Amino acid sequence: MAISPLAGKPAPSSILVNVPRLVSAYYTEVPDPTLAAQRVAFGTSGHRGTSFEASFNEWHVLAISQAICAYRAERGINGPLFLGVDTHALSVPACASALEVLAANGVEVMLSLDDEYTPTPAVSLAILTHNRGRSSGLADGIVITPSHNPPESGGFKYNPPNGGAADTVVTAWIEAKANEYLAAGLYGVKRMSVEKALKLATTHRYDFLGSYVNQLDQVIDMEVIRGANIHLGVDPLGGAGVHYWARIGDQYKLNLAVVSSEVDPTFRFMTVDWDGRIRMDPSSSYAMQRLIDMNGRYDIAFACDTDHDRHGIVANSVGLLPANHYLAVAIDYLFQHRPQWSMDAGVGKTVVSSQIIDLVCTRLKRRLYETPAGFKWFADGLCEGSLGFCGEESAGASFLRLDGTVWTTDKDGLIPGLLAAEMTARTGHDPGQLYRLLTSELGEPVSTRVEARATAAQKKMLSALSPQQVQCSELAGEKIQHILANAPGNNARLAA
Repeated sequence: MAISPLAGKPAPSSILVNVPRLVSAYYTEVPDPTLAAQRVAFGTSGHRGTSFEASFNEWHVLAISQAICAYRAERGINGPLFLGVDTHALSVPACASALEVLAANGVEVMLSLDDEYTPTPAVSLAILTHNRGRSSGLADGIVITPSHNPPESGGFKYNPPNGGAADTVVTAWIEAKANEYLAAGLYGVKRMSVEKALKLATTHRYDFLGSYVNQLDQVIDMEVIRGANIHLGVDPLGGAGVHYWARIGDQYKLNLAVVSSEVDPTFRFMTVDWDGRIRMDPSSSYAMQRLIDMNGRYDIAFACDTDHDRHGIVANSVGLLPANHYLAVAIDYLFQHRPQWSMDAGVGKTVVSSQIIDLVCTRLKRRLYETPAGFKWFADGLCEGSLGFCGEESAGASFLRLDGTVWTTDKDGLIPGLLAAEMTARTGHDPGQLYRLLTSELGEPVSTRVEARATAAQKKMLSALSPQQVQCSELAGEKIQHILANAPGNNARLAA
């Protein structure tokens, strides 16, 4: 993994995306459905691409939106659809394109009040709030975001009525249908103008921000944070929660400072990531340099990615805490300070997360549910309360309310930051110190994350690997005990 000489430095103007060209390409480029790179393809969290490469543009959004309408009709999903959008340059035009199709299909659409940007967890919460106690008229949602990816990226994610990211069965259906529409030149796609769609009786405004912030004290012990008066620093990284943090601080009377409330689709205020590209990754020390440099000015500081479903925690004792370390600390703290949680509530983790989580679960006598990468595997467990905390090594997590009922079933980047404040206020130790206490008792595992690009052919080859093809018997001097092709928690294939 070659580190760019720009890594960790302010983004130079030479690498900033040309937003007018990017948006123009969104409307003018036509994807070739015979090319795999230009077809609709749902990964672990939605379809992503860029208009510069005809992998994410108007055609893709129109086709996916119509496919979602067809899926809703087949499954009898006829409640409102909550539509959220982040701060990437392609997200606003994609939102308009989606609305044109949804409205033309008679879908009741819930748009953000005052066109406020919408974090992923706020959409998940809205879906679950509407569906609570219902068996019909169920809601679902769309989040238009490529998550932490570079400014030229676009993304489109569907959340079914369980509030989480759609599972592989659902996304495979939507992907295939959307590609049918692409191959047919969008024949069968219903559409009307944005102006007409906004005037329809089926188009509504919803206060995502107010609904989310008003319920936060049901998840986090705000009183203990307020009572300790610890100084909190937050960097929204120009993302969808940019206006949420000041409201949280004011409403709950926290000593909270927002480092920057700037929104700029070029993200010129970021420091450059490891590979010389701008990426709003709160778990990257290169991308998080602005907040790391402020270490010592706050008792706890944290940041979120562009759609606010990932977190980064900066503790005075260690600086930026690796995601795996913080997940272990959060699990250890939560299951000892949430007395209303069921004793049967387990812990969900992905197989690439640290083994110290396994050791923490053993010590806590909590069931471990291990899955392939992708937070979608945890939605049902969180929804029914059989999983109390779920996390993945890419700094995504969510957990139950104080009373043990569901909060969000998609990743929530805001509550892990506030939880860091709660545990610091209550224990007198920041998360870095708490991790050191954990490792002094359980041992200190060694892990690192290596970023590597893979072509479509390489991904296909990796997905077909079997245990029989692994010839080595040792790894790092230790005997290999098991070679798994399927996750032990849900038996889903690991390399999908």
